[in-house]
Amino acid sequence: METPAEGPAAGSGPRSATVKRRRWGGLRQQWKLLGLFEIDQQHDFYGLTCRMKEGLAAAIHTSTHTPPAVSRDDDFRSKVTQVHKDFSLETFGGPVFAALRASLGITEDEYLQSLCSESCYLQFISNSKSKADFFLTNDKRFFLKTQNKREIKFLLSNLKIYVEHLRKFPHSLLKLLDRLIFSYWQKYFIVMQSVFYPDERINARYDIKGCQVSRWTDPAPEGSQIIVVLKDLNFEGQFITLGEEEEEEEGQVEIDTGFLERLNVLDYSLLLAHQPLHHDERNQNLPRPAGTGADSPDIPDFRAQNRRLLPNLKNPLHVIDGPEQRYFIGIIDVFTVYGLKKRLEHLWKSLRHHGRSFSTVSPQEYSGRLRGWVRDHSQ
Repeated sequence: METPAEGPAAGSGPRSATVKRRRWGGLRQQWKLLGLFEIDQQHDFYGLTCRMKEGLAAAIHTSTHTPPAVSRDDDFRSKVTQVHKDFSLETFGGPVFAALRASLGITEDEYLQSLCSESCYLQFISNSKSKADFFLTNDKRFFLKTQNKREIKFLLSNLKIYVEHLRKFPHSLLKLLDRLIFSYWQKYFIVMQSVFYPDERINARYDIKGCQVSRWTDPAPEGSQIIVVLKDLNFEGQFITLGEEEEEEEGQVEIDTGFLERLNVLDYSLLLAHQPLHHDERNQNLPRPAGTGADSPDIPDFRAQNRRLLPNLKNPLHVIDGPEQRYFIGIIDVFTVYGLKKRLEHLWKSLRHHGRSFSTVSPQEYSGRLRGWVRDHSQ
């Protein structure tokens, strides 16, 4: 998220870069267990995360004093650089994401408090094969996740139609993205809301892709505090039980995956978690207002339409109650384009995993297969 200032204080140069890479690799070797690790003063990333907070605080203060409005074309191309003592920070599409947060009922003050509080960030070590790195705010509400330059360019080039999709379909499972930031380690970060928030009572988390190959994860030992995100094969024999909400939820998955199919992307994940409902929490979903859904017109403020906002639960994602369980649902990782590299990977995996389903398939097959998984595992 930072770009080094000129001069020795910035720690630039080949030797410095090599040291950073060695530290990064050493940390990966050290953290063999999954889970969350506090980035305290003894942590190698402590200095980095302090700078991240400083830069983000300045960027958020800027948007706080600029009331969000309907985004103009220039806002989607917005790039703002703020120079600090020994680093600079760039934000992309700031006015667009500020308006999106406002429409979801997230105030800039609470956004600032979550991202820039005095409490330490957390390092999240997952069982994902992705090379992405994750930081998590101390309240576990927002992730800061690395993305490569190609993925960021793809997102920015499609930002306008992404926002239009959210306005047309206010119950979309894609309402995750926030401000983008640039790292002085030549890494981009996105800020996204955690699907699994609040997580105090969640008893299982899943990353679903609708296929078989490499889709099993060994569960954490009983009584362990390690957070393990399970996969498709771990969910077999279970069902998402939503009762009256089932048809609408399946319909929203179909709408969102159809949108991603038109963007020619694949390899995204349906994140799913559940927790048991207390007796006094049942039947608390807000009623759905009339005139919403697939055929509803664009409505600038779609906050009031989202029946998933439970009265006493501050979360703009899809938190939805079934008869016995509360479910947390969202679609993430929507940046992988089905280009030449992925087409070649598809051919190779077709030979290696003949007769088995794997993740690298055409966007049409990928979206259809994920929709089928949701239908087959809902009741």
